[in-house]
Amino acid sequence: MTADVSARLAWPDDAAAITRLQIASWREAYGEVVPDGVEELDPEVLLERWALLLERPPDARVRALVGLEHATVRGFVLVHPSADADADPVTDGEVGELVVDAAHRGVGHGSRLLQAAIDTLRADGFTRVRWWVGSTDDALRGFVTATGWEPDGAHRELADESGEARLKQVRLHTTIG
Repeated sequence: MTADVSARLAWPDDAAAITRLQIASWREAYGEVVPDGVEELDPEVLLERWALLLERPPDARVRALVGLEHATVRGFVLVHPSADADADPVTDGEVGELVVDAAHRGVGHGSRLLQAAIDTLRADGFTRVRWWVGSTDDALRGFVTATGWEPDGAHRELADESGEARLKQVRLHTTIG
């Protein structure tokens, strides 16, 4: 017997599940950088943002996809045109975020979501894809580079409003065209 697993475009009804997964993921990955009480982790604010994005994306190429086990959302991925200053908005897409529920990692949801993301970006005409990942997130970087992505030498540092908490990221890229 095999599990009923799939990936599909996210629907507005998926906003609550995506919000829950994103908050858990951010607390796990950025707990030391993002303090409690900040707007970025306010469930009501995030739910409203996700609902709006899923109902009326700012660009037809901004897409969220969900990974399902039966009818339960186990993960999501967000894809969109790259907004980097050195990007070509016609050919350069981006994986904005890929999250799989911690209790359901290692069973194929991440691979399925990544493949669905690449298929979606390719269908939207992108030929290159970028992905900013935390410089210390060895598990994610290892997963991504194992599928053919490589660092392109770009890096950035994101700071909170006070300028004290900082998140260092490196950019990975791949060609899909």
